[in-house]
Amino acid sequence: MDKPKILIVDDVPFLRRALKLRLRANHYDTVHAEDGSSAIAMAQKEKPNIIILDLGLPSGDGFVVLQDLQKRDSLASIPVIVLTGWDAAFNEPKSLQAGATAFFQKPADNNELLGAIRKTLMNVWRKTTLPRKREAEVTPGLG
Repeated sequence: MDKPKILIVDDVPFLRRALKLRLRANHYDTVHAEDGSSAIAMAQKEKPNIIILDLGLPSGDGFVVLQDLQKRDSLASIPVIVLTGWDAAFNEPKSLQAGATAFFQKPADNNELLGAIRKTLMNVWRKTTLPRKREAEVTPGLG
């Protein structure tokens, strides 16, 4: 089985590298993008299992990226975890409303971030592997 692939979108090279090392040490493959426009291109090319997205990006901030992902059928189902230095009080609810599955303010606790990644992957796995009942198999309610 392939390792889950995570797209890291952050414009700060040392933060991308630190996150890449942390994720690879936990058996994830990583790819990265440095700005909003390359994030969409990389997501289309690589089809990651999860995107970790900074909000403060050149060439389209993280909210633009979230909107663009939601507009594209081929990318809309990719879960996005926001990891940003932007203030959580305003940006967490806005991020979740825009389609993010989780929000972390930098510096994030490594164990909490890894836990959110595992939980997100399990939710994706459940949605894609659980058998779905066909209409004919559903028993109508009595009375």
